[in-house]
Amino acid sequence: MDGTNDLWAPRRAAAAEKVAPLAVRMRPRTLDDVAGQEHFLGEGKLLRRMLAAGSLTSLLFHGPPGTGKTTLAEVLAAESGWAMARENAAMAGVRRIREILNEAKRRLGENGSRTILFLDEIHRFSRSQQDVLLGDVEKGIVVLIGATTENPLFAVNSALVSRSTLFRFEPLSVEDISKLLRRAASDRERGLGEMNLEVDEDAIGLLATLCDGDARRALTALEIAAKSTPAGRDGIVRIPREIAAESIQRKAAAYDPTGDEHYDAISAMIKSVRGCDPDAAVYWIARMLESGEDPRFIARRLAILASEDIGNADPRGIMVAEACWSLVERIGLPEARITLSQCATYLALAPKSNAAYVAIKEAENDVREGRTLPVPMALRSKHKPESEGTGEQGKGYRYSHDSDVVTSIGGVTGEDYLGVEKAYYRPRTIGHEARMREALEEVKAARERSGGS
Repeated sequence: MDGTNDLWAPRRAAAAEKVAPLAVRMRPRTLDDVAGQEHFLGEGKLLRRMLAAGSLTSLLFHGPPGTGKTTLAEVLAAESGWAMARENAAMAGVRRIREILNEAKRRLGENGSRTILFLDEIHRFSRSQQDVLLGDVEKGIVVLIGATTENPLFAVNSALVSRSTLFRFEPLSVEDISKLLRRAASDRERGLGEMNLEVDEDAIGLLATLCDGDARRALTALEIAAKSTPAGRDGIVRIPREIAAESIQRKAAAYDPTGDEHYDAISAMIKSVRGCDPDAAVYWIARMLESGEDPRFIARRLAILASEDIGNADPRGIMVAEACWSLVERIGLPEARITLSQCATYLALAPKSNAAYVAIKEAENDVREGRTLPVPMALRSKHKPESEGTGEQGKGYRYSHDSDVVTSIGGVTGEDYLGVEKAYYRPRTIGHEARMREALEEVKAARERSGGS
């Protein structure tokens, strides 16, 4: 039966809305009701302009859960007056996609009405589904709106990305969530207003903070608190901070050990240490560990960092990192978190130099792109079999321990160890490397005095 002639449809819809969770009932109905995302929904911003001009093209919404991706798709369909088909990309088969496309063509041909196809979890879209959809998306038969928690540049096929406009959803602010909670508590039509609620501001602030920008989590917690708390003798249901805290689940950080958050968090930790900020470094380590990151991965990256960013400015840094890695392997969590914290804070406040890192990179580049340098004859091994050598290898080598020119780090001759003029290692004037710089300058001066003799 066609839904437009179904007399019972309104009653079924009303019944469904009545039992729907608070987070569903409180979904915005207009663009102005949508919380947050001012960077593309504010006055004069791109998506609002596209809607006002009636020029919606295929869109890809990406960002954390609970930030309004599905809701915005529904609002766009309602405000544009277009039909909307909603599917989950993980479950929609090719047959279902063809049905939607055929219906969209019929609708467009009969009355000129457009169709929005909303695909949740679009990163799970299969190749066969994509091949069926691409042609009609390109022709504008359907306007595709895909939603994903992944970075679409990596998780969605490039053919779909190239045909879509990307919008990044940010977690809602504490202020945005707080407004939603107050509205839900007082709204008598869709919210909890009929329950005569009195929610403490401390409770609202707690829920708005602990939900991590996820409006759905905050609204669900408010509903649990309201429905599980008996009214007082005066008929008022009071929600203090303590009840709010019991009603929201422990935070589960959005963290995929193989996804964007994994790489973003470790990058933030490394850059915090490099930037001499021990507080930020410890926070990112705690964030990773709370999210289930392998502590050995963090220890390994600290060891790399000790050479790359600390280097010879503090040679103890690499020893601290080595000890950290070894201890993390041996003792495991939870105690290993202390070792990681000790290592990260030491490295963050250690003198910094990337001179050793720069030196090997420049040398590698010369090896790969320049002419291969032969080993100078005086430096070659004397122990080659006569059949393989010329008899000249090793001749004329000047033994530095026998040199009359002695510096603070050893004897120096005029021997040419490379064959070309090149300076890869340029010590900085920081920490221990400052002394190494002085030693290097002393050696260069002594080599010049020896005159190659």
